[in-house]
Amino acid sequence: MTPTQVSDLTGYSVKTLSMWRYEGRGPRYVKTSPARSGRIRYAEAEVIAWMEARQQGGAAA
Repeated sequence: MTPTQVSDLTGYSVKTLSMWRYEGRGPRYVKTSPARSGRIRYAEAEVIAWMEARQQGGAAA
């Protein structure tokens, strides 16, 4: 998934996702090249797992 797609799914802005990558936070991602301008991609399963790990409140399933 692109950062824009992750933003759409999670509700966090692309800028927030970028800041989290810099800080070593947020969902795991892959950088397709070592250059500063390398494309960032997220595995959908990683993003969903990251979101599920942060669930709070409500009844347990």
